[in-house]
Amino acid sequence: MTDDPEAAARYESWLTFALACCDAADAIALEHFRRDLVIETKPDRTFVTQADTAIERMIRGLITGTYPEHGLVGEEYGTEAGTGTVRWYIDPIDGTHNFMRGVPLFGTLLAVEEDGEIVAGVMSAAAMGERWYARRGGGTWAVGSVGPRAGERRRVGVSRIGAIADAQILYSSPFDIEASGAAPGFPDLVKSAWRDRGFGDFWGYALVAEGAAEAMVEVGPNSWDLAAPSIVVEEAGGRLTDVRGERTIHGGNALASNGILHDEVVAKLRG
Repeated sequence: MTDDPEAAARYESWLTFALACCDAADAIALEHFRRDLVIETKPDRTFVTQADTAIERMIRGLITGTYPEHGLVGEEYGTEAGTGTVRWYIDPIDGTHNFMRGVPLFGTLLAVEEDGEIVAGVMSAAAMGERWYARRGGGTWAVGSVGPRAGERRRVGVSRIGAIADAQILYSSPFDIEASGAAPGFPDLVKSAWRDRGFGDFWGYALVAEGAAEAMVEVGPNSWDLAAPSIVVEEAGGRLTDVRGERTIHGGNALASNGILHDEVVAKLRG
């Protein structure tokens, strides 16, 4: 929460800008979705499509044109240092493999950091018609295209479930988590939960923020994968840390939770 009205106004203006950027990104993503794609393999053996690069180029251009002093951290085009302490994290298509295969679980993630703290972020899932966004001190909000409140923004919050036996646990790849060695207690965590599902990428964090799940575990994410989810989860009342419990988006792994279960889940993951 921020008690500084000037800071709140600044964060709100950046959030409004981020939402407009995501409007443009959604249009590009949908133009390419379920069409013939040009797919390239990057040096790290991950894939990139022309939609990824087009969206990131567009967003970088909008940011540098509007905030030339701000820095940039993007998945496809790297880091550009700004002249101040503000920088943007850009994931043009989170869930590229889903995008490539025609699965609608993909989204553009955009967040802004000031003095090392993420202060606003958007997760926009174009094919699903869903969007989650937050700014520091302003809560987390969602807009969807289905249901009785379609098109209407609604405030969302994490669940109040306080026992792992009653919890729904989400994760990216269980094989990657176990192979990483970062969370040796992961199998036991899953066994002790009420239910588990492999809802990876941004979607797992959105479900935690919505109160539809209690924890999300992931290994291998980069800072641009976690910047927007971190503030969306935190402003919904939850926590996002690495699997050891440190509040960071740079740890190479992540645990998001409703906050109530966080320390207990960390302890279980340690084994």
